[in-house]
Amino acid sequence: MKINTLCILCARGGSKGIRNKNLKKVDGKPLIFYPIKAAKMSGVIDNIIISTDSKKIARCAEKFGAEVPFIRPKKLSGDLITTEKTLKYSLLKYEKISKKKFDICVFLTATDIFRKVSWITQAVNILKSNSKLESVFSGHKTHKNFWELKNNKWVRLKSWMSKYSSRQVKKPILREDTGIACASRAYLWRKGKRIGNKVTIIQNEESFTSIDIHDINDLKLANFAMKIWKKNLYN
Repeated sequence: MKINTLCILCARGGSKGIRNKNLKKVDGKPLIFYPIKAAKMSGVIDNIIISTDSKKIARCAEKFGAEVPFIRPKKLSGDLITTEKTLKYSLLKYEKISKKKFDICVFLTATDIFRKVSWITQAVNILKSNSKLESVFSGHKTHKNFWELKNNKWVRLKSWMSKYSSRQVKKPILREDTGIACASRAYLWRKGKRIGNKVTIIQNEESFTSIDIHDINDLKLANFAMKIWKKNLYN
């Protein structure tokens, strides 16, 4: 039975950190190029669409092989609009336009460009092979300790973090990086949820995945980092 897989890239025109951020270039290519290229090379996605309120971004994305079946309304493109609302709207809108029902949805962002194509392929294939799972996404493995402010007092995020040991034996935690690679059951997105509770995580220790481009310094850092990362891009 055919499992239909849709990839939605959210790329609004407005950005406070960098004007027209999704069109800024890293290594001579606009940011929107990177998730489109990765999605196409993954070999597991049937349709790739861009959800944007910008005609400039739409034209650019189409040049690289993505579909732009609609321009997202301004009311769904503000700073306070959640990714979940955008994904729900875009999925339902595209299913109506295409008259096609999707089973798996893939989420990628243009600000997280340091991803391996294999992470996307793996995420989708794991969902296809295990019907009990709802989501599979990339997670960065770290051995750092974390603190949070509770009742005006700083406390460790987990009590076991008070026990210091060598990195080799210390219990790791994972940072959720859905913008790098995330596959979920379509029914979750229709409910306004990006990921479910029944998940597995593709662990990575790539320091490059910490670069999330939102201001000019991030952009400069990404340009330097890409010179090193290039060999990993399509692995």
